[in-house]
Amino acid sequence: MQVLAFDSATSACSAALWRDGDIVAHRLKPMQRGHGEHLMGMVRAVLADSGAGFPDLDLLAVTTGPGGFTGLRIGLAAARGMALAGGLPCIGLSTLEAVAYGVPQSEREGACVLAVIDSKRDDIYGQVFSDVSGVSGLQPLGEAEAVSPENLAGFVTARSTAGADSGGRVVVAGDATARALEALRGGRIDAVAGTAPTAPDARTVAAMAAARWSVGAPLKPLRPLYLRPPDAIKPKDGGRLRP
Repeated sequence: MQVLAFDSATSACSAALWRDGDIVAHRLKPMQRGHGEHLMGMVRAVLADSGAGFPDLDLLAVTTGPGGFTGLRIGLAAARGMALAGGLPCIGLSTLEAVAYGVPQSEREGACVLAVIDSKRDDIYGQVFSDVSGVSGLQPLGEAEAVSPENLAGFVTARSTAGADSGGRVVVAGDATARALEALRGGRIDAVAGTAPTAPDARTVAAMAAARWSVGAPLKPLRPLYLRPPDAIKPKDGGRLRP
């Protein structure tokens, strides 16, 4: 089985090819913009490095957000185009979940994981996960939300046992980790930075997709996860000049 995965939703662009349990090719480059110029080049490089062609693929995987509006649209458009052209199934995965799964198992034992992504605004995109059993994988403790730093401690406490008096521990991962740690420690929460990549990594996305995909199983349509409205506002009168 071969899975081609890519991400262009946040502060990096990456692509990876997973083959029968191993990542055989990978590209990742941190960037704040320019995802559209780099994504397909990375995909071609990964296919060339792995010796695979589109006819050899069994599955595509892409991140669906939250993240930057432009980056999300680039990744989803590429995934839809490749899936349609190649007749391939495609799985969409949350950027926050991909970041959380990047935290090593040894770091998240006995703790919850707070995945945080920089929204480029005053708030932070965040979601809390738990891995109590160590077997069933990370489970979300509530939905992803856009949270202001001053409310982040309450957001985490309400979804976990991370309160100041509970002895709970929080592992923070994502490109908004520094902001999140400052806010959580100010709220008397035992929070530490994880060693996961700060952005979703296509290697993690590919492995997650391979684990979840079942031949013949229905797939959800690819839809972006937006946690706030776009900054662009439709002009009054649809942009037409007034008479």
